[in-house]
Amino acid sequence: MLIRGKNISKFMVSTLVLGLILVPVYGYQSNHDQLHQEPVTSNENVYADTYLSKYDPSIEVSLVRELDDGLEDIIEALPDESIDDNRWSQLYEQVLGIKLNNDWVVRSEQYHKKLGIVLASGNIPDIVKVNAQQLRQLSHAGLIQDLTIAYEKYASPLTQEVLQQEGNGTLESGMINGKLMGIPLTDASIERAVFLWIRTDWLERLGLQAPKTMDDVLMISKAFTEMDPDQNGLQDTYGLAATNYLWDPVMGLGGFMAGYGAYPNIWLEDGHGKLVYGGIQPEVKEALKALQEMYRNHEIDSEFIFKNGSKAKQLITDGKIGMVYGEQWSSFFLQSSRGSDPNADWKAYPIVGQAGEQVKVPLEFNTSYFYAIRKGYPHPEVILKLFNLYLEKNWGMTAEYEKYYNSTVPVWGLSPVTPFPANKNWDAYLKIEEAHRLGTEDRLEGEARFILNKMNRYLNGEEEGESGWGWEKIYGRTGAMSILDSYHRNNQLLFDAFAGAPTETMLEKQTILDHMQHDRFVNIILGDPIDDFDLFVQDWLKLGGAQITSEVNQWYAEKKNRR
Repeated sequence: MLIRGKNISKFMVSTLVLGLILVPVYGYQSNHDQLHQEPVTSNENVYADTYLSKYDPSIEVSLVRELDDGLEDIIEALPDESIDDNRWSQLYEQVLGIKLNNDWVVRSEQYHKKLGIVLASGNIPDIVKVNAQQLRQLSHAGLIQDLTIAYEKYASPLTQEVLQQEGNGTLESGMINGKLMGIPLTDASIERAVFLWIRTDWLERLGLQAPKTMDDVLMISKAFTEMDPDQNGLQDTYGLAATNYLWDPVMGLGGFMAGYGAYPNIWLEDGHGKLVYGGIQPEVKEALKALQEMYRNHEIDSEFIFKNGSKAKQLITDGKIGMVYGEQWSSFFLQSSRGSDPNADWKAYPIVGQAGEQVKVPLEFNTSYFYAIRKGYPHPEVILKLFNLYLEKNWGMTAEYEKYYNSTVPVWGLSPVTPFPANKNWDAYLKIEEAHRLGTEDRLEGEARFILNKMNRYLNGEEEGESGWGWEKIYGRTGAMSILDSYHRNNQLLFDAFAGAPTETMLEKQTILDHMQHDRFVNIILGDPIDDFDLFVQDWLKLGGAQITSEVNQWYAEKKNRR
């Protein structure tokens, strides 16, 4: 998928892909000293700086590509371009003297299997995009290069800023034994902040107020289930949405659990200089007990365990769901309810905690893919130059937004490298909000201008602006981004305390532990004894969790010593 996120492929509806790939990728204008070189002719070195200098003669570099629904839609909309020959490949060759050659391109469902075979053979392309486990395997096998010196010499100021926008953890995640073995594909933790989306027309119809505590959330859920908010005379509505994957970015239950001080998927500081895993803390048990009670009272779809996101979404489309925990782009998912009921309306609210407690918003560390360079390839800096130009043409002083990012088609997806600044969506909101305060839109450009135009067309009642409903729910004055801004100002963002490369035991055991955690939690919600959580904690520690905790704390101690 072109949407960045670990779990997105578990529930994404293919018909939404082209529309939603726009959502996580807007709104950044850095205040750093950006590169600003005047271009010369297309046959000369376009930027004189070392970071963007042109190879003369040109060089070739081989890659492999994954073709998913989103990328296919982009190519279909651009008949003069292909995955092999497009505006990005032409730009890289024209400006940098880098000719990209795709060794092979396959559909997503075949990509990982074929890549696994290629990696096992040792015959890898010059640039290869891998996950953390594959990066470590290739490094141990001596098949990829140390990029430490290349990064120090060739990473532009903009690239360095982007890779460190959420601290040193992003870059450190690509290090093995102190060497930078892969350039991280940045993924914004802050973009994973969760909000509580509520059918406001139902709230008004039932005379309810927005929630301030978890007791309020439970009360609203019960009312939405039992008080016939759709007024059809049947008890066929549900207070809270859920899917068969508990941590989905839309309709997941992580935000609900945070209301009880439970953070199942991140590492936490324990107040005594150590890190502990959130998934085995006692607060999780309390949250599971509340969900179990809601399920028993039919406030959650009794068949949620059999429904992925696309199937669970049908209940939203049919107007049967009243509350959803989800990320900022959830509005585009929730918009389907307006097809069956034009009066359906949703609003994002802050997630809430128990009475008198300020809730923390968990942000899992999300950078999980890396670009490695084949051992023996003579130009290891090539990946940095690709990063530099991609970022420059999208967010630098010489950016050409409509040509290289998005106009009617999200053409950024044609590039084989797609790093992006972590805070850019939030920055876009701040720029739009500033325009509102100043009473003028004249200074807005690029992505912020694109978003505001979408919202304005919707607010002005233009037919083509209907999708602006989703944008307004995100970037409007009381939208999700305004809440994210308040999360930040109130110090509510809880970043994952572990932001390093996966430990050895994580690579071996993490998938097993994650599946066990998910299955045990689901079974408790469905009715297994709540004390089964204590058995889960014992098993988690015994089956690798204790060793992972030791390794994580060794990393943490070394990190503190480096300060």
